[in-house]
Amino acid sequence: MSEIYEQPLFGIFITILAFQLSKIIARKFKFAVFNPVLLSVVSIICFLVIFKIDFESYNIGGQYLGFLLGPTVVALGVLFYEKYEQIKANILPFVSAVFLGGTLSIISVSTIAIVLGAPEFILKSIAPKSVTTPIAVEISKIIGGVPYITAGIVIAVGIFGNAFGPAILRALGIKNKNAIGAALGTASHGIGTARALDEGKLPGAYGGLAMCINGFLTAIFTPYIINIVLTLFA
Repeated sequence: MSEIYEQPLFGIFITILAFQLSKIIARKFKFAVFNPVLLSVVSIICFLVIFKIDFESYNIGGQYLGFLLGPTVVALGVLFYEKYEQIKANILPFVSAVFLGGTLSIISVSTIAIVLGAPEFILKSIAPKSVTTPIAVEISKIIGGVPYITAGIVIAVGIFGNAFGPAILRALGIKNKNAIGAALGTASHGIGTARALDEGKLPGAYGGLAMCINGFLTAIFTPYIINIVLTLFA
């Protein structure tokens, strides 16, 4: 039986099946908690635990789907090219908003961690939570965090933003779909950008560009922001 689990098609099949079933449930029950990404993750974890399948066996096939994330992100450039003129008209407030959002994200989570008494390595591990996993992990290594914790937090933040981000933003009075797209890309990286695409092509383009800009800025400024925050609370 283990031979079946270790076939590449097994991980691919389980992932696609879980996502498709989750989409059906999400369409039927219009609740944020029934978000397809969240349901897929939970259902796959439950499946692996119930049938006692180790993650390495599942990931033999799952890694091929993960590989497709790279081309998918690059493909967002096509969408940006199509919407370039519309984005160009708002480029200054857009970049300013992404910069402020990314900076405040690091400051707020670091401050909360310190106030709650979290050890320094936790603070440094969760600081780059809003950028895509490869960037966040490298930042975590540089500033002295734990990459495994960082990866888990990044994924959790992305799923939360995908599931609840639009509802929270609308509850705060933010109705503009382009602003929602930019916020999701800034706060919830690729998973949030996928949700932004549900709002439309232009919000998706804003989300993809916000994800890229925030990743770049976060990689540069996180070490300095962390040092400042630690100095202030020393």
